Formats: sequence, C-alpha cells, structure tokens
Amino acid sequence: MKIEFREAKSIITKSNIPSIDYVINPYTGCQHGCIYCYAEFMKRFTNHKGDTWGEFLDVKIYPWEKIKPNKYDGKELLLSSVTDPYLPLEKQHENTRKILTHLKDTNGKISILTKSQLVLRDLDLFKKFKNIEVGVSLNTLDSKFARKIEPFASRPIDRLKALEQIHQAGIKTYVFISPIFPKITNFQEIMEYSANYADSFMFENLNYRPHNVGRIYDIIQETRPELLDFYKTLRKDQSYWELLKTEIEVYCKRHQIQSKIEFHHGGFTKDKKKMKIPSK
Repeated sequence: MKIEFREAKSIITKSNIPSIDYVINPYTGCQHGCIYCYAEFMKRFTNHKGDTWGEFLDVKIYPWEKIKPNKYDGKELLLSSVTDPYLPLEKQHENTRKILTHLKDTNGKISILTKSQLVLRDLDLFKKFKNIEVGVSLNTLDSKFARKIEPFASRPIDRLKALEQIHQAGIKTYVFISPIFPKITNFQEIMEYSANYADSFMFENLNYRPHNVGRIYDIIQETRPELLDFYKTLRKDQSYWELLKTEIEVYCKRHQIQSKIEFHHGGFTKDKKKMKIPSK
C-alpha cells in the first residue's frame, strides 16, 4: 500500500449528509478493501486519479490544537464518512485519537462509525464526552462471506464484541446494518444477536456505482451464483427495497426497537427535493 503524509487545510468539514452537520475524515483512502465501497469517487478530488482505491492512504497532517470544541456545540459530527476512523494504521499514527482528544469538551454530538475492533482502544476518551454514540457497521455474521466483501476489516463478531464492551461501559451504541446484500443479509439474525448491547439500529441498502457493480457481480457469481440474475435485475428495478423497508419497519415496531432506515439510490444532499430517499 502506498502511504503518504499530506497537510490538510481542514479536518472537520461541513456535511452533505442529512442530519449530520460536520464530518471528520482523519485519512484519505481506506485499507479495508470493501468491494462495494461508495467512497471511491474521492480519488478525483484528492490527486489520486491514477491510483486504485484501497491501495493508497494519505495520513493527514494538521495542527490539532486548532480544533475548537466549542465551535461545534449543538451540532452533530460524524467520524467518519469516506474512510474508517480505525484503520490498521490508526494504531501507529493515532489521527483519530488526536482529534477526539481535542474535541472532548464539545457540547455537540459525536457519532463514530467503524468496521474495526480497534475502536475499543479509545473507550477512555469516549467516557469524557457529554454526548457520544459509537456504532459498528456490518451486513452479515458469516465471517467467510465478510472476508470476501470486506477483506481487511475486523471480523463481524469481533466488531460486535468491541461494541458490547463499549455499551457495558455506559456509552450509547448502535449497529449499522450496511450495506444490505439482498437475500444474503439476514437483518433479523444480526439484530437478535446484538439486541442486548445495541441501543438502536440503522439500515442502508446496497447501492450500485459504475466502479463497484462489476465487483459485486463477481462476488455473487462466486458465492451465490443462483442470485446473479436477481442482482442484475435489482440494478434496474429497485422495488425490492420498498418491500424490505416495510418488513424492517414492521419488525422494529413489533419489537419496540429504535431504528432508522437510510435507503437511498444516489448521493446525499441537504436539499430534500433532490434527495433520492423513499419517504418514511
């Protein structure tokens, strides 16, 4: 993997994600190698047009003392949106830990999302925040399938074990079931497994992008070839997602589970008229 160090003009930037005011991305690029990744578009904004996503990482250099926690009082900040805050190299460079150290006095809400069990390392810092939630994303409990689609992320079970310990320490937690692979992801199984230590659940559909569709088809052909035609149809006819959305809503209502469904079929925007998100 190509590792570079680059000075960043800013480390906390305004967000286009609905309900999120700011996003924090300690790195450019990612080491997890997820075949469905949506963040590959970042290459054209970061001087990586000729590079392969997943094979480079920019470690951001920033004067951390410039982070002013009071600036974000009353705001919601997500860490992270186009990288993972707990990549393997975070062990060495600790950008995420530096950011959290300088943000701990904020009255804003901090939301952390990761695929790594390394998140448990910063439990001491989480306890210093007034309003923080920590989540892990996964879409299967099957380690073999997870290794195919997320080759360098922590095993799903290890992510959930870390989340359980964080929950036991009194930190608010959530599970992000994402992206849902139709007829493969068993959302009920994941929810039942983690119900005792997840305060809420979020859901996101699998989204096709020009850069990931071939990889998705290849994995389906390799692991579940009987579903390949369905996955190709799904790219054009997305009515399946409305049916699944209703199924999730019914399940969560029946079991009185706090949930949020983020099914979308395009980019995010603050303009609700342009948001391609089904009405709830």
